[in-house]
Amino acid sequence: MFKGGMAGMMKKAQQVQENMKQAQAEIKSLSAVGKAANGAVEITINGEHTATHIKIDAMVMDDKDLLEDLILTAINDANRQIAKASAAKMKDATGGMDLPGGMNLPL
Repeated sequence: MFKGGMAGMMKKAQQVQENMKQAQAEIKSLSAVGKAANGAVEITINGEHTATHIKIDAMVMDDKDLLEDLILTAINDANRQIAKASAAKMKDATGGMDLPGGMNLPL
């Protein structure tokens, strides 16, 4: 009985590992657009948290301090979106079980 149970656990662990690899690949292909000031600043990042596009409306170009704040806001918005989507994909991949602290897998 123990052998069958252990073999089943190992098979389940291998399936979770495969699911996590697939989820990691899907996360890398994610894209999110962070916005600030109703879209006056938009920054697109990918699942690896690399900025891939930026759009700045001319109306905010005259105020350097405001523009800097809007860029930060847009980046943080996009990063939150990617983090939320990544967490959902990983939770699906692990069958709903949360990874213990320190076990975040590198992307």
